[in-house]
Amino acid sequence: MSRWKGLPTELDPSVRNLVVRLRRLKDHSGLSLRQLAAKTGYSSSSWERYLGGRALPPRDAVEALASVTGEEPTRLLAVWEVAAEAWSGRTATAPAGPLAGAPPVGARDQAPESVAEPGRAEPLEPVEPIGPAAPGAEPTRGRAFHVAAVAGVVALVLAASAVGVLVGRAGADRDHGAVAPLVSSAAPAVSQRSAPAYTCRVERIDGLWYAGQSDTRDKILANGYAGPEVAEVQCLLERAGYSPGDIDGIFGPLTERAVKRLQKDAELVVDGIVGPHTWGALRG
Repeated sequence: MSRWKGLPTELDPSVRNLVVRLRRLKDHSGLSLRQLAAKTGYSSSSWERYLGGRALPPRDAVEALASVTGEEPTRLLAVWEVAAEAWSGRTATAPAGPLAGAPPVGARDQAPESVAEPGRAEPLEPVEPIGPAAPGAEPTRGRAFHVAAVAGVVALVLAASAVGVLVGRAGADRDHGAVAPLVSSAAPAVSQRSAPAYTCRVERIDGLWYAGQSDTRDKILANGYAGPEVAEVQCLLERAGYSPGDIDGIFGPLTERAVKRLQKDAELVVDGIVGPHTWGALRG
């Protein structure tokens, strides 16, 4: 089996799932990158980027790999579609290029003056220092400054009160088990509600370890996933001496670090992803 490098930590779980499947197909085929390039029509450097998680492979490349390795393409293409949606969402949120007529970034950093945009009012002139008014003259600017300052303080007080109310309401909702969703993502997301408590019931059955949460031996799990399968992994990691933190069914950084330690000791690919080989090390 190839000694793959770890995937980028910022990679979306659905894209990570696709890359792991492609790596496994390539390993099982026994083909080198050069041979894979010759059979699929995509260069070896392209496959290096695809299998390294640095670029999303085209649909045709995934279908070609399935054909070359004898894999049924339907399920693999379904995984690719989910990964492509997450990948396009990531690129859609990338910073846009500079607008026409906008000053360069360096100039914007050096020039503190604000630039008036079309349709917006010009910036107000600086307020003159408050001083004694001339006899018979009304201190209009000084009074306006005081009014603006008082209005600003009132606005800050009201904003702080609103934040306090929202925090208190969120705490009350959390106590009653109802929390509004905070994150929206195409990838499998961890529930924002209180995680259910899992009890590890570790036992040896037919030479394999089970913890009473799931009997799967091939489900792909990675950082960001949640559920009883993750709790099964955490229980088995705890049994093997690799503490994953709380047994809460949430695949977080502590669980990922524990998985990597197990993979390193078992001489597996150290990528923090639980697949068939890592399941074998956990249950063996």
